[in-house]
Amino acid sequence: MGTKAEIGRKQLLLFTLANLFSLVLGKGSVYTSSPEVQVPENNPVKLYCTYSGFSSPRVEWKFGHGDTTSLVCYNNQITASYADRVTFSTSGITFSSVTREDTGTYTCMVTEDNGNNYGEVHIQLTVLVPPSKPTVNIPSSATIGTRVVLTCSEQDGSPPSEYSWFRDGVPMPEDPKNTRAFINSSYTLNHKTGELIFSPLTTADTGEYLCQAQNGFGKSMSSDSIHMEAVELNVGGIVAAVFVTLILLGVLIFGIWFAYSRGYFERAKKKTSSGKKVIYSQPAARSEGEFKQTSSFLV
Repeated sequence: MGTKAEIGRKQLLLFTLANLFSLVLGKGSVYTSSPEVQVPENNPVKLYCTYSGFSSPRVEWKFGHGDTTSLVCYNNQITASYADRVTFSTSGITFSSVTREDTGTYTCMVTEDNGNNYGEVHIQLTVLVPPSKPTVNIPSSATIGTRVVLTCSEQDGSPPSEYSWFRDGVPMPEDPKNTRAFINSSYTLNHKTGELIFSPLTTADTGEYLCQAQNGFGKSMSSDSIHMEAVELNVGGIVAAVFVTLILLGVLIFGIWFAYSRGYFERAKKKTSSGKKVIYSQPAARSEGEFKQTSSFLV
């Protein structure tokens, strides 16, 4: 076993030989010391990109996030949209200040002027933003035995927040059967989407609910507390509503029958017929010389 100094010299020698070999073969290498970078919003940051094996390198930087793609640097020059806050050097690009919109994947691409040599490296930048106060959708009352969905979300956290639920100030466990306070409940928790789904709702689920968002940066944020009451299905009310509907329907049918039996529909029909106008057109007068027989009589 050699000393640490000897091992370091050997590694440096191998690295130098690898660079010389890439120059001979015309194959360059591109690498970064920090493939994943996290920085708080409004702070400066540098994305490192170093390369070897290029005699006349041309460097480009590309940004991508979802469906959005933009060019940060082209042919060793920062593009106009980034020129006011990004500078270029042979070792990378430096942001004077980052915003949450800068979160995404940056690709450093290096080529020779003749296009025969190419290499690239990807760097994931995450701009850290604490979560904002989450908004919740919690019904004030829900029927026992039904499926009930409670939702929680916030839009500012970077990286995206994860969510926890509380009932009456007590954290709700992922599996309710493992905790005595929630053993009579039946629900599922999704920490990524913030959904709390009761299937089915029970009497034990009545209580004060709030949601908490956290993403590991800054302090966690809590929603307003909202009371949800688990209520029985009002069978009596449903029966009464059906009964009233049937009565009204019966009154309507009786009214139609009574009007028909009294002849109201026939009278209305006759009134309509008598109201029609008859138009009589008198034939044109004829002279005696123009008289023609228009009918015959059989005696």
